[in-house]
Amino acid sequence: MYNYPHYKETDPKEIITFMQAHPFAMVMGVTNDGRIETTQVPVLVEERDGKIYISGHIARKSSHHNALAENPNALVVFTGAHSYVSGSWYANSQQASTWNYIAVHARGKAEWMEEKQFINFLKKLSLHFENYNTASSTVYDNLPQEYLDKLRKAIVGFEIEVSELDNVHKLSQNRDEKSYDNIINELDKGNEDSREISQVMQERKTKVFPPQKIN
Repeated sequence: MYNYPHYKETDPKEIITFMQAHPFAMVMGVTNDGRIETTQVPVLVEERDGKIYISGHIARKSSHHNALAENPNALVVFTGAHSYVSGSWYANSQQASTWNYIAVHARGKAEWMEEKQFINFLKKLSLHFENYNTASSTVYDNLPQEYLDKLRKAIVGFEIEVSELDNVHKLSQNRDEKSYDNIINELDKGNEDSREISQVMQERKTKVFPPQKIN
């Protein structure tokens, strides 16, 4: 991870909110002989008793399942919008260009769900992504039993209690205010990701440049 203090978010609530807003995460594991296995899956991020839990499912008996069964240590990576930032936008334009983005890395040990826990998780997962529309044909309770029986044989549920949480909010905090404002304006002319980064930078500006107190 790009580990510089001025690129860190220190508010745990904001970090968790970002994770929940970007739930299609990259779950990584490694076998005992060092082979890295990765699957991108939708996950639920929850706080319980002051701890953070990440829950999801992967294909049963896949190389990733086997890796996490061998070695439960997992890394889950959450990412959102990102955008190129041209050095020509800086007050001093003779500098290298860069990339602005936000990422969160969560580490912990993967534990496999028992049948009852897994069923409850699948119900919660399907309802969550269907915006709690209980009438939806695709939520767990509305699916045919024969289909559900086959589904549960094909996938396995995991839960990770987060033991280490790190983040990078690389949003031009190292620039002067004139450059910062110009980057916001230029990004606002770009694609959807660029505009989202522009908005986040605007929202966070008072953290980067606190308003001057008038005596």
